[in-house]
Amino acid sequence: MVDSGLELALRLTPKGGRDKVDGIKDDASGKPVLAVRVSAPPVDGAANKALLKFLAKASGVPKSRIRFITGETSRIKRLLLEGNGAEIAATLAALTKT
Repeated sequence: MVDSGLELALRLTPKGGRDKVDGIKDDASGKPVLAVRVSAPPVDGAANKALLKFLAKASGVPKSRIRFITGETSRIKRLLLEGNGAEIAATLAALTKT
């Protein structure tokens, strides 16, 4: 069986002071999402670019292997991180514990 990666739901906060995972939060419908903030403003895609760069560094997945499924223009986003889903999930889970 080929592992296609990890589908990740997150809430992005632009202009958040610094690039950081703020843990697991509930979205407006009560579903859990990874809360991430970036220092970049939500102008001309800068916050999305900063998000991809941050996730690539934090997860070990190259930026070219991270893509938006939905939400490019909203705070709630769904992304696909290609690779070993279990390893990516474990790496990201460790960030929520700091």
